[in-house]
Amino acid sequence: MIRKLLLALLPLAFATPSMADTYPASPINIIAPFPPGGGTDSMTRLVSNHLAQSTGWNVIAENRAGAGGTIGIASAARGTPNGYQLVMGQVDNLAVAPWLYSNLSYDSVKDFAPIVNVAGTSVVIVTRTDSPYKTLQDMIKAAKEKPGSIDYGSPGAGTITHLAAVLLQEQAGITLQHVPYKGSAPAMADLLSGQVPILFTSLPSAFGQLKAGSIRALAVTSSKRSAITPDVPTVAELGYKDFDVTVWYGLLAPAGTPEAIVQKVNAEVNKILTTDEMKKAMGAQGAEPLGGTSAEFAETIARDRKKWGPIVEASGAKSK
Repeated sequence: MIRKLLLALLPLAFATPSMADTYPASPINIIAPFPPGGGTDSMTRLVSNHLAQSTGWNVIAENRAGAGGTIGIASAARGTPNGYQLVMGQVDNLAVAPWLYSNLSYDSVKDFAPIVNVAGTSVVIVTRTDSPYKTLQDMIKAAKEKPGSIDYGSPGAGTITHLAAVLLQEQAGITLQHVPYKGSAPAMADLLSGQVPILFTSLPSAFGQLKAGSIRALAVTSSKRSAITPDVPTVAELGYKDFDVTVWYGLLAPAGTPEAIVQKVNAEVNKILTTDEMKKAMGAQGAEPLGGTSAEFAETIARDRKKWGPIVEASGAKSK
């Protein structure tokens, strides 16, 4: 009986490797769940382009924006688990969204096969160069003098950038008025036009304007200064001890995607992340390559999901 069972299972043992050997046989779509021009879009296109160049695969970046990145993530969760529809998730929609949205249509742990953690960066607090706020302390002082008088933009309600602002308000004892946008690009446009005086956004989303001198960085929210902007202080070193909000971007597939395909994509992405060309390209976007195993990325998602639960609950930052 056991011998018959083993013989029946033997073809399956060889099915997965052969599937990986022939993969990909058609174009691979990578969903960017935010509009063009933002940090997630930039990371998606960098990976798509470099992966295509390195492997010869046909890799296409596709934007599906809305609801703090959850629409694109949800569509990926419903995708066929064959390795041809991937998604660039991030801490916002994988670790924070489960605590923010009561009607979330996906489970960030059960509905995905994590492939690799692609890049890490910080949230940056920026203002225009002609702003009266020369430092973060200037903005906080003005907010204390006139509570609720300062608007700030973010790429969307419930994003990690929004929560960074919520945490800063709690720790600094100030009240700011949130103006949520559908992505980093429209938020940056309104900052530049003077519609909002302050913007909390990912460093990749702001890096181009920082280099151009159009905006000024007041602080980064990571525990250490970014190697990309070494002159910009952290919120923690400006007096708010243990303040640490970091952003990561990672590649995922729908749950049930064959492990051999997950590992094949993982190996190829890790390969491009170690190249000088990719390091330079990510650095130009304000991010740093991460890489690692699929298991390590799964652990990161689970850890940060657990971390943000009590913070979201304490902040009261809830979305319908």
